[in-house]
Amino acid sequence: MFLESMLMALDIKVLLLVAIGSAAGVTVGALPGLSVSMATALLVSITYGWSMEYALAMIIGVFCGGVFGGSISAVLLNIPGAPGAICTGFDGYPLAKRGEASFALGLARIGSFIGGIIGVIFLATFAPIIARIALAFGPFEYLSLVVLGLITIGNLSQGSFIKALITGLIGLLISCVGMDQIYGIGRFTFGNINLAAGIGLIPCLIGFFGMSEVLINLKIPSGKAEIIEQLGKVIPKMSTFIKMLPLILRSSVLGTWIGALPGVGGAVAALLAYDNAKRTVKKPSRPFGEGAYEGVVAPEVANNAGIGGALIPLLTLGIPGDAVTAIMIGAFMMHGLRPGPLLMVQSPKLFWYIVVLLLVANVMFLFIGLAATKYFPKILMIRKEILMPIVIILCVVGAYGINNSTFDILVMILAGVIGYLLKQANYPVGPLVIGLVLGSLADGELRRSVMISKGDFIGTFLNHPIAIVILMFAILQILNQSTSFKKLSAGLFNMILKRIKSN
Repeated sequence: MFLESMLMALDIKVLLLVAIGSAAGVTVGALPGLSVSMATALLVSITYGWSMEYALAMIIGVFCGGVFGGSISAVLLNIPGAPGAICTGFDGYPLAKRGEASFALGLARIGSFIGGIIGVIFLATFAPIIARIALAFGPFEYLSLVVLGLITIGNLSQGSFIKALITGLIGLLISCVGMDQIYGIGRFTFGNINLAAGIGLIPCLIGFFGMSEVLINLKIPSGKAEIIEQLGKVIPKMSTFIKMLPLILRSSVLGTWIGALPGVGGAVAALLAYDNAKRTVKKPSRPFGEGAYEGVVAPEVANNAGIGGALIPLLTLGIPGDAVTAIMIGAFMMHGLRPGPLLMVQSPKLFWYIVVLLLVANVMFLFIGLAATKYFPKILMIRKEILMPIVIILCVVGAYGINNSTFDILVMILAGVIGYLLKQANYPVGPLVIGLVLGSLADGELRRSVMISKGDFIGTFLNHPIAIVILMFAILQILNQSTSFKKLSAGLFNMILKRIKSN
């Protein structure tokens, strides 16, 4: 069965479609405001008359290439091309400023490839098991997961924890704008119809990271670009990744698991992987936030491992793991197929065909990316008088392209000004984005949990063991970040050690 599927996937037409899809995906992902889900939706309509095999080849190519593509603008311009690339820019952009843009892109590309391959292996091996775990997640489990994500604000402080907490709370407040998820009542809209749908994540990302960077650069005297790319450091050595093998495996597991949870997405997977790297890597190549190689690899591995994870509930249960897989359900139905438990029984060849396509797509975007890596950093060599207006145009087009709304352009500009002021006052922008990403999810799941509990929140919560385990892990992280707790633990350990020696 697997061999038949492999022969189908290795057809020259299929390989060509995967290559075209991967190249298109990388391009779409690299342009701020153009999302993979947008490209996939367009493809579904274009491939309506195609055979299922050819349609899937193109869609999966775009999916894999697009998830990686977001890291290109994150590294070069500090503008995440996709929400999952937010954390990549934390260390990727400082690397670019050091003249190691090609090396940073090489790290991201190979990390994405490794994560994608491991995610496919998980999909092929553990699909039914992981799907059952994902199906067990309800409002209480999601709420605990969000709490765990919000704890990472402390690990992204890069200085004052209070400043990180303040910006994180600002992000949570922004996420509350819009229609109430339960009762459909407007909150903080002030009668403005444009705010009814909430404040868009992508315009905010472009503003906080992109436009704010433009405003900062306007303060610096014009002239030639100060960043000089170091030649010869395009492909990282294999030893670099061998040293990071434990981190890569942890990030892959995190990415696959989070990807399998419907509605959570790659941004949360990348965030948790980055936080895990910051907590567990004892001797990073550089301090995190200043160009640590581990800070680029961990989120990219998790982000791309999430592709295999997102397909697990789709193929085994018929439940989409993210926006792209939701669109893929439409593609399946257009061709007379219904994803779910019967798919693997009635069409096992198709399942293995998808697995092989994912492997091929990861190889394709690796080679396409490596071939183009040395050309991307040339953007940094452009004079500021030319580069900055181009970046502004990209920011405006990216913000407008989401909903074809001029209001989103205003949101982007305002976010840019706020991001600029925060950076000037040494307030980190990362925690603000975390609050913005997780705020809506936290609000909805908390409200649903309270409604389900019917007044007995604690008692109902205790009946959810998975939620308890996740929350305990979050509490341990809080204690681990506490200086007083560390001192207490060290004191107890020394006391016990002295008692043992005396006996």
